[in-house]
Amino acid sequence: MAERALRGARLGSQSFEDERGVEMAPRQEIEYVCDDGHTFTVTMADEAEIPAEWEDPKTGQLGRRVDFEPPEKKAEKPVRTHWDMLLERRSESELEEILTERLELLRAGEIGPPHLHRRGKKSA
Repeated sequence: MAERALRGARLGSQSFEDERGVEMAPRQEIEYVCDDGHTFTVTMADEAEIPAEWEDPKTGQLGRRVDFEPPEKKAEKPVRTHWDMLLERRSESELEEILTERLELLRAGEIGPPHLHRRGKKSA
């Protein structure tokens, strides 16, 4: 075992694999342009989903794809709150009636957690 040791071979920083006979994956060059007009290219796999924006590795600026057409924005639905959804089912007067009924039941001790119930007068 001692004679098979790889002493001084810088393991981890140097590969002993041979590149002969290795077929590289198909690639494509994508060109990006920064706001100041600087262009740079990025090599990506053919089947990769190509992002619309990429950071220039040299300058750090954000570049946009040269041949990219931004997609049309979809009409967004307005955000509905819980209150909006509640008002779709009931009117405000109905909600006030329900609130009054529930408060009466809560104060009477019929609903709610036991520690909130009012204690009745003890008879002697």
